[in-house]
Amino acid sequence: QVQVTESGGGLVQTGGSLRLACTASGSMSTDYSMAWFRQGPGKEREVVASITHPGQIPDYADAVKGRFTVSRDNAKHTLYLQMNNLKPQDTAIYFCATYFSGGLWYDPARYKYWGQGTQVTVSS
Repeated sequence: QVQVTESGGGLVQTGGSLRLACTASGSMSTDYSMAWFRQGPGKEREVVASITHPGQIPDYADAVKGRFTVSRDNAKHTLYLQMNNLKPQDTAIYFCATYFSGGLWYDPARYKYWGQGTQVTVSS
């Protein structure tokens, strides 16, 4: 069984920064592409960024390109999301997902294990 735990959320003003972290436990828990998703109030869950394994090739949703950076430290079984120049529309619960099974990288159904999420609130 893989356990996924996010941390680092909080309240920040417009233009501020936060760094999210996601730790995945269990054997081979990080031998897969991993991703960050978010779900805002009244919205569907959407992809934010992903990073492959192997290769550590990142990909981003258009809404966050140039502001967010995804990275991973496989030795620590940890995925990161550095979020800069935050905007009120970034307010959401952010989820970490792992065990990507192939297919569309932005499809939540392609990821097997999820964390409980961490709240990010950006005030205007």
